Amino acid sequence: MIKFNELKPGDLVMAEYEGKKWEGVVKGLNHDEKEICVATEVQDFWFTPEHLYPIPLNEQQLYSLGFKKAEDGDGTKYMKDSFRLHIPRKDDFSNLEFWWREDRRTLHHPINVHELQNHYYQMTKVELNK
Repeated sequence: MIKFNELKPGDLVMAEYEGKKWEGVVKGLNHDEKEICVATEVQDFWFTPEHLYPIPLNEQQLYSLGFKKAEDGDGTKYMKDSFRLHIPRKDDFSNLEFWWREDRRTLHHPINVHELQNHYYQMTKVELNK
């Protein structure tokens, strides 16, 4: 489950309906009813937060978001334009640092794709989409 207040239009999530899950993009939020419109490969549909799940951040997800990989002696860096994401140990997304210009952020816990999208937008004012 994802908390309603963590989501914004453009976020990538997993939506569940009748036991099936689809990856989709948040299209809208209904604050009165606490419902989220998600566009999936099937159709746009309104979901409650208990039917939405985060997508864990990993290398495959970074590639799908347009990041490029660069190995260095200090771990692995992923780059998208001037935005940088660094993980100290290969394939270990439990500690990461990202920066854009003078804004640097360090996290000591795994994050999900929608959380990276939100950090990216806060830092660059540009949406991070597939």
